[in-house]
Formats: sequence, C-alpha cells, structure tokens
Amino acid sequence: MRVDKYLKVSRLIKRRTLAKEICDAGRIEVNSRTAKAGTEVQVGDTIRIRFGTRILTVRVAKIAENARKELAVDLYEIVSEERIAGAAKGEYDDDEDGLED
Repeated sequence: MRVDKYLKVSRLIKRRTLAKEICDAGRIEVNSRTAKAGTEVQVGDTIRIRFGTRILTVRVAKIAENARKELAVDLYEIVSEERIAGAAKGEYDDDEDGLED
C-alpha cells in the first residue's frame, strides 16, 4: 500500500492530499529513508513523521484498504514520540513549507 494512503487509512494524517503534501516536503521517512507519496509500506516497516515540533515513529502492524475509526489504531504501534529541541522556547519554526501541522 502507498504510504500516503496508509497514513490516511490509519488516521495518522487526516486527509490523503495532506499526507501526499507532507511526503513531498520530505517530512516522512519509511525505514530511515525519505519517502515519496508512492513509497510502498509493508507490515513491519517503520514510519517516522515530522509534525512541526514533534516526531512520531510508528511500526506498521497491519495493512487494510479501509478501517473504521475504532479499528484504525490497530494498524500501527507507536514506537516513540519526541519533541524537537528548542520547541518549548519557540526557537523552532517549521512553517516555511506552508503546510498545516
């Protein structure tokens, strides 16, 4: 499954078009490699998402073409969630790309 579609189905990102834009901006990594929207993901892959002042790392647990809201959290396991240094002081500004966080 394409990474942009997986992010939408798993509800890690609200809309697929937004997931595609974030991929194109270089803010998504799959298995430590910068991912394009069409990058294929498989069970066991690690996805790293940079949301403005935080970085979320998840492991793909399941792949489904669609999932209800209650079951979407079963598609991934959170590996880590971290804040970017300097974010608390307002020193970090990631709005240069104009994307919604």
